[in-house]
Amino acid sequence: MPIDSRRPRALSLAQSTSGSLHLGNYLGALRQWVPMQEEYEAFYGIADLHALTLEQEPAARREQTLVGAAQLLAAGVDPRRSVVFLQSQVPEHTQLTWVLNCLTGFGQASRMTQFKDKASRAGADAANVGLFTYPILMAADILIYQADKVPVGEDQRQHLELTRDLAVRFNARYGPTFTVPEPHIITAVGRIQDLADPTAKMSKSAVSPAGLINLLDEPAANVKKIKSAVTDSERTIVFDEESKPGVSNLLTILSALSGSSVGALVDDFAGRGYGDLKAAVAESVSAFAVPFRERTLELLGERTELEAVLADGAERARAVAAETVADVYAKVGLILPR
Repeated sequence: MPIDSRRPRALSLAQSTSGSLHLGNYLGALRQWVPMQEEYEAFYGIADLHALTLEQEPAARREQTLVGAAQLLAAGVDPRRSVVFLQSQVPEHTQLTWVLNCLTGFGQASRMTQFKDKASRAGADAANVGLFTYPILMAADILIYQADKVPVGEDQRQHLELTRDLAVRFNARYGPTFTVPEPHIITAVGRIQDLADPTAKMSKSAVSPAGLINLLDEPAANVKKIKSAVTDSERTIVFDEESKPGVSNLLTILSALSGSSVGALVDDFAGRGYGDLKAAVAESVSAFAVPFRERTLELLGERTELEAVLADGAERARAVAAETVADVYAKVGLILPR
């Protein structure tokens, strides 16, 4: 049966496949995890099992997992109010995944757009089975904690629909077991675009690093990128994503970090030039990124605190996950150990 809780539950995992979060990652998702701790019993983790779908040196994978966890804490995720854990340290995730694999139709799994996109780019033979079953592990991540809400952007909406479908299907076949999760729609801050190519989304996969604001980079490097951001040959500061994408992107970033509306910023910068706008954006980015970077490096420099947080989080997560798996196993007819 679903586990009772005095507060509704929220679940979200972050990928561990890159060294530093960039500003788009933070504004698009992670920043919105923090206030959810007030309303929800939050489970936040690093999806290091998902990261196995990509080839990587083991030592680099371990380091990036810890860097990812440190950045969660630096961003304001509080282990006293949330369960912070590594996915791989809760083996119940993979136990539940196998049961859900056997409940998922091949056709349904093959229609997941992320797998289709990656397989079409690299070829089906280059796509591993882990990438194919990735959405089912994601479903297990959510259902195992009886999550009521899952913060999602548009790119993950299809995966959440699969999760909901599997929960309903299992409940119909075996009786009430899983909470059917609802999306927590991430509040739009506007699209954070590449500084060097403001027609493209800020992304690690960009051709050039010049447009990427990595939060763990030296502050001076990010200031230089912002001051070199592509704008246009005019001087008027207005928000127009079609004809002035570079200026609009800078206004979006400044609005997200300062809390001022884009309209108010346009009024503030009336009669001023792009240099003034870039300087204000650089100041706002530095005001957030410098302490974020310092806290992350502090946690990585003395890892005892970080490892203790993750060990405690894994223990707390397993207490919930094990109860769900025991219920599921019993209902599907598996014999539980005495």
